[in-house]
Amino acid sequence: MTFTANIVFFFTFLIAIIVPITSQPCNSYRFSNNIKYAACEDLPVLESSLHWNYHPSSGIVDVAFNKANAKDSSWVAWAINPISKGMVGSQSFVAVHKSNGTIKAYTSPITSYATMLQEGNLSFSVYSLSTSYTNGGIIIFATFQLPPNKTVVNHAWQEGLVSEDGTLKAHSFSRSNLQSYGTIDFISGKVSKSDGDVNSRTMLRNVHGILNTVSWGIMMPIGVMMGRYLKVVDGLGSTWFHLHRACQSLSFLIGIVGFGTGLYIGNHSGIHHAPHRCVGITLMCLASAQVLVVVCLRPKKDHKYRIFWNIFHYIVGYATIALAIWNVLKGFDILNAHNVWKNSYVGIIISLAVTAVILEVTTWIWICNKKRAKNSQDHVAIGEQLT
Repeated sequence: MTFTANIVFFFTFLIAIIVPITSQPCNSYRFSNNIKYAACEDLPVLESSLHWNYHPSSGIVDVAFNKANAKDSSWVAWAINPISKGMVGSQSFVAVHKSNGTIKAYTSPITSYATMLQEGNLSFSVYSLSTSYTNGGIIIFATFQLPPNKTVVNHAWQEGLVSEDGTLKAHSFSRSNLQSYGTIDFISGKVSKSDGDVNSRTMLRNVHGILNTVSWGIMMPIGVMMGRYLKVVDGLGSTWFHLHRACQSLSFLIGIVGFGTGLYIGNHSGIHHAPHRCVGITLMCLASAQVLVVVCLRPKKDHKYRIFWNIFHYIVGYATIALAIWNVLKGFDILNAHNVWKNSYVGIIISLAVTAVILEVTTWIWICNKKRAKNSQDHVAIGEQLT
């Protein structure tokens, strides 16, 4: 081979390694069972395509949903919603590929955002349903009866993982997963996507994440550090208390807004994660209890029940901080945030923890020296009185 040919071969080989393998266009895909479809569309996200035959006289549709590069132990679903644009009311066709190599197809009506894709009958007739796993892709074949006078329907597609015990895990909340819906016209073959709702949902989840990270995850730990370490500084008087209260009050108010956006997202946008939601509600209850106890039930320093108030205040306060940090990190995982954001937050928490350790050691050394100096002064005073 000539030098030029060697160069060409080298770069061709390099490109083949670097450039990822992508799924082929739907119009060039050939099904192993030799079924041919009159129309197809490459869907905009999740490496998926939809193929179909529509029979106008009967209103029957033959569909093949193809998910390329499916992960091992995963599930995929394609659904239409004859009644609305939302997730609730969707009639889905599900394929589950388990770790033992078996694959199963079934139907699942979605009646709530907390669905686990349980098996059930759809609101229209399904005449055939099957699935296959070929070349790393999962294909769902279905023949069903369109609802009367419905040729344009909302549709959605999704993918997720299957746990070792066979339970279907919730799908990711990345932008691609949130974009996997639109409308389809079986007659004209026009498939459209809905970017407006996706953009608004993406903005809302970002606002939710920012507000809760800043309030629960950063400001509240800083407020605790203010209350613990500033009060031992001579000359501040009650300034430390006002700074502590101002920081915690502001973070609580911001946290209320973040909590409200989380409830709205869970109830209206289909983003639902039970542990994250339960911990968020627990945090809100603990913080509200703190506010109630501090504002309404705070005894004076010399009160005999002050010790119990202090114990409650410390335990609830530190428990809130620990749960808040855990929930913020869980939120990053749920929303598939870029690693730079999660790593940045972890860096902030580590910095605050190191600062707290340094301040704790410094504070105890300072307090011990102060007590030692005071004891020395007391001994000198007592000696002067005896002489």
